[in-house]
Formats: sequence, structure tokens, C-alpha cells
Amino acid sequence: MVMGITDVDDKIIKRANEMNVSPASLANVYEEDFKQDMAALKVLPPTVYLRVTENIPQIISFIEGIIANGHAYSTGKGNVYFDVQSRGDKYGKLVGVAPGPIAEPGDSDKRHASDFALWKTAKPQEVFWTSPWGNGRPGWHIECSTISSLVFGSQLDIHSGGIDLAFPHHENEIAQCEVFHQCKQWGNYFLHSGHLHVKGNEEKMSKSLKNYITVKDFLKAFPPDVFRLFCMRSSYRSAIDYSGSSMLEAKHLLLAAAAFVEDARAYIKGQLVCGPIREDVLWERLSHTKATVKAALADDFDMPRVVDAIMDLIHHGNRQLKVVAKEPGGPRSPAVFGSIISYIEQFFETVGISLVEQQCVSGDSSSGTLHSVVEELVRFRLKVRQFALATGEATREARQQQRLERQPLLEACDTLRQDLVAHGISIKDRSSTSTWELLGRRSDGHRPGS
Repeated sequence: MVMGITDVDDKIIKRANEMNVSPASLANVYEEDFKQDMAALKVLPPTVYLRVTENIPQIISFIEGIIANGHAYSTGKGNVYFDVQSRGDKYGKLVGVAPGPIAEPGDSDKRHASDFALWKTAKPQEVFWTSPWGNGRPGWHIECSTISSLVFGSQLDIHSGGIDLAFPHHENEIAQCEVFHQCKQWGNYFLHSGHLHVKGNEEKMSKSLKNYITVKDFLKAFPPDVFRLFCMRSSYRSAIDYSGSSMLEAKHLLLAAAAFVEDARAYIKGQLVCGPIREDVLWERLSHTKATVKAALADDFDMPRVVDAIMDLIHHGNRQLKVVAKEPGGPRSPAVFGSIISYIEQFFETVGISLVEQQCVSGDSSSGTLHSVVEELVRFRLKVRQFALATGEATREARQQQRLERQPLLEACDTLRQDLVAHGISIKDRSSTSTWELLGRRSDGHRPGS
């Protein structure tokens, strides 16, 4: 996987001049900030980053190849343009029908209004490189064509980007690569993602529009796994509305998945006593879920359908995990729950979500200490509760007297359980034991145990 870094363009040059710094240093600051944000969101890095300014000779050579093949021309002003008409009806193959050209200024040196720049002549106080056509810098589209060709050659399997890049950027990349490599099809698949919108606003989230939340600010309220599940609940092609309520929905779904796995593990260990399990029903649901997920992924990565299938499996599993007060007489069915847990955990691991982390306090360096403290507290509470419930071989009257005397202990146990919920800790009393889980960070920023 290759990621191209545009570290010189009109916006970077303008901003660098305003700040009285070099375009290279400004671009480096933004690049490092971007990488830190992606790491915080648990986005895997590409195999290699390729920067425009480090590949200028290769870009110049690529332009020369397009000119030699008769699809570009240089002008007296030192510009080089791609000749769109030389492509004939092949131009627009990605988007169907290419939109008409925008009006050009009177001093334009293009042959046709739809032609686009491969090399731009240098303007005063702009960074530039020497070339056969004079001092200047690359156009936007040629950068990506050159960089991808350096690594992948004459054919690219998958190209991704925002939906706004389909035209003209990706259309122009196709034109450049196919005339340079003289191939019929350069890119096999283009995956165009929808924009992130602020709910109630049809405009995309953008720094220039000042309608955005930074990744760093977002991660103060929600962990990265919640954002990942939030994105998975919409098609990658569709615009997605960001709001506090939609994030909470994703958070609750993730906690529900983690709670089910915890309960299913408790059942397997014999800590959760249930009535008879409809094992045949669960095996059928697991098989159905696997088939549904596979078909949905093959259908243009239909992740909303995938998430629905996984949560439906969890729903059916929870319906079987009905707690009963006494030990059941029938056989237990740990195998089917082991298979369901394995499949669900494998799915979430594949999409980069850790259910184990839902039991930890994200961002708290003392999470291990907190875990140990809560474990000891729950163990102590369990001993108190077991003592309060124990009656032994006493007579009926003696047992009633013991219950009355020990009732304050049971009430204290219940009060502690209820009080801990406010701190994000949930204790579940089983027939002979107690388990606990962290409910996740509260939206007001307080952490469990704080």
C-alpha cells in the first residue's frame, strides 16, 4: 500500500508565505500531525509514504513521456498541459460523462479550456524546480500518477479517495497513466468514500468551513474503536452524519458485544447458570451469520449489513443466556458458545476493534491497578454476600432469624453494586459467584473509579 503526500501546492505555498516559513517545513508539520492522528485512531500505516518534492525528477520524466506519446504540449510561458481532446471519448470513462470546463482567464495559454496542467511555470516568490520547460513545479494530478507508477508499474489494483476526487483528479490520473503506459486499463477498482458531515448540515466536515471537530478533541470523549464501529454502520460510499447521539449508539453496541462475550465466557466456565440451551438454534444462527457476512462483504463491502448480522447473532445468544436461580438439571452446551465467541472476536479483530479493550479504562495508565482493586473489592463483596445467604442446617425459625440479622449485609452489598454503576463498574451476581465489567468512559469525561 502506498500513500502519496502532496507537500507542495497552492494552499501550502500561500500559507507558508503568510507564516514566513518554507513550504517544506509547513508541510512536514501537517504530515506528522496527520500521522499522529491516524495512529491514535488505530489506522494502519501504508507500506511506504512517497512525497512529491522527493520525486521531482521522476515527475519530469513522466511528463516527457506523455509529450513524446502525443498527449501533452508545452507553451511559451513554460507551462505543460495535457491535451484532453487527444483522448477522444476515452476521457470521462470513470465518471461516465465529464463535466464541461470552467471559464478560463483571458491570458490562458491552453489550447482547449478542458486541458489541465502537468507543469506550472514558477510565479514570483514561489518554490520551484528546473525543468526542460523552465522553472516551475508539478501540477496536482501528475504527482499521483508518477508516484503510483514508480511502485506498481502499468497497472494499479485498488485506488481510494474521497468521492470529490473522482472528477477531475482520478479521471485525470487515468488519462495520464493510460497514455504514458499505453495500456487499455490502468486502475482496476476505485473506492470512493463519502464525506463526514455534521448532523443537520449538508456540507462536509472541513477545516476551511469551521464545522469540524479535531481527532484529538474527539478522542477525549470516545475511544477509537467507537469511531470505527460508527463508520462501519454506514456504507463507505455514503455521506455519514456525525453527532453525539450517533456516537453513543455505536458505543452502546460495542459495549453490548463485549458484555455478551463476557457472559458467554462465564457460562462456559460454569459461573453463569442458565436454563436448557437451544443448541440447534444457536448453531443454525452462527452458520447463517457466517454466510450473511461473507455475502455482504462480497457485495461492495456492505458493512451496515455485516454489523446487523453480528449484532443479531449476539441478540440470539443473549436470549439463550437466561439466568435461573437454581442449578438446572439438563446438560450444558459450552461448545456452541465457544464457537460463537471465537467468531465474534475474530470478526472484531479483523476490522481493528478489540473487545478486550472495552473492559479497560482507555487512556488511563493505572488501568492495571484499577483492575486489581476492583477484583479484590468484588471478591470481598462476594464473600460477604455468600455469608449473608448461607443458612446451614439450622431450623426454620433459626434460618428466618439469621436472614433478619444478615439483611443489612445484603442491603450493603446491593448499595455498593448500585454505587459502582455511577463510576462505570457493573457487578453481576451469578448463582454462586459474581463477575464485573467496565461500562466504558462516561460522556462527561469522568473515568470509572474517578
